[in-house]
Amino acid sequence: MTTASSSSSLHTVDTDSVVTLNDVKVHYPVKEGALQRVTGHVKAVDGVDLSIARGKTLGLVGESGCGKTTLGRVISGLVAPTGGDIWMDLSAQQQLDVNRLRGVNEAEMTAQDRQMWKDLTLNSRLGSMSREKQRQYRRNCQVVFQDAFSSLNPRQLVRDIVGRPLRVHEQTSGAELDKKVIELLERVGLGAEHLLRFPHQFSGGQRQRISIARALALNPEFVILDEPTSALDVSVQAQILNLLVDLQAEMGLTYLFITHDLGVVQHMADHIAVMYLGQIVEYGPTDQVFDSPLHPYSRVLRDSNPSLEGERNRDWELSGTVPNPIEPPHGCRLHPRCPVAAAGCGWSVSDVMSRTEENSPVIFETIKTVDRSDDYNAQINFENEGDAQGFVSQLNGSVINESMHRPPEVRGASVKVSFNEVSDASLEQIQDGRWSSCIRTQERGTLPDLNKSQQVNGKEGQ
Repeated sequence: MTTASSSSSLHTVDTDSVVTLNDVKVHYPVKEGALQRVTGHVKAVDGVDLSIARGKTLGLVGESGCGKTTLGRVISGLVAPTGGDIWMDLSAQQQLDVNRLRGVNEAEMTAQDRQMWKDLTLNSRLGSMSREKQRQYRRNCQVVFQDAFSSLNPRQLVRDIVGRPLRVHEQTSGAELDKKVIELLERVGLGAEHLLRFPHQFSGGQRQRISIARALALNPEFVILDEPTSALDVSVQAQILNLLVDLQAEMGLTYLFITHDLGVVQHMADHIAVMYLGQIVEYGPTDQVFDSPLHPYSRVLRDSNPSLEGERNRDWELSGTVPNPIEPPHGCRLHPRCPVAAAGCGWSVSDVMSRTEENSPVIFETIKTVDRSDDYNAQINFENEGDAQGFVSQLNGSVINESMHRPPEVRGASVKVSFNEVSDASLEQIQDGRWSSCIRTQERGTLPDLNKSQQVNGKEGQ
């Protein structure tokens, strides 16, 4: 048995959960050379804690490539996690027990704690449960994919596509199977006349209705909706969203709604989890996250969506590009792009190199070599002393300069830089039911003002 060290975990333990995640990771190996040696890992999902309350809709939002689809596939069992635990059907008390026991070393557990942990893992933890319980979870967790056409077998009739889950789990067969399939099709707005058609004979919205009917075939409690409307026209999107709302009310479904469209998630979700570069950076009730976001990334996502109701301030923008997920930034992973980043947000040698390349390409071209002792200390060698002085000048007054352990040391044509080490950002509860990993929010309780931050950090023009 392995337990994790105690950390701040995002869990709403005032209600029962369909799925609970503890420090879930998905790292894909990067292989190079003729021998395909592993040289690194793409950290698609990197330490996610989350609970999905029964009967509710959790919206998982973030830009493309942030890891939200991978997280959905891990929860559904389509991708094996690299680390962490996934639990099913935990009561509020059991969530508290799991959180407590994960922070206790096995040697320090009492006999009662050991028995409790054993019972929890055998009955509720994926990968440790019996085969029958694993099968039960697969039945109870269904997925509606983004691309309805590629998720439907083009060589099968609708009768076979929708009826396959019922046959696999030996629910029914023969004429009774056809009757059940027709009932499912009628529930999603189709009918018996569609039974003997192939997927290519339907429109995009109709194909998505078929996918929904297939997902509902086994009467699940939990459905993962992976951008189910992003490939549809606006009018068809509204029809599918209204259908999902009606089905949830009728069947008591729990949804994980994965999307990059905040307008859609505002309509659908009870709570929102905002994801960036493999980690959850903010969590809270939907209306509160939209009205007063506690993380700069949430604020930027909200303000950049023209379909949202109300006037938005468009002053907040992200600079640069998404960092390499193989070597994500230290501290807060957003800080190299953040409009309100501070000295304590996690700056390192990689950040100063990226910022120099972006804002001062002429100086960057004069760099000959970079001798690193680690991620926080390096000697940067230039072509001549003047280029070294120019490099130091462009750092003066910037937030990067403030984050250094000591001022840059110029030695001829070389500059020695040393940054303060900062631990990785973790989610902290800022308000009741509100969580954020922004260091500045954790200090203040709210996001800082953009204009004041620019004056303090000396980031004009950067």
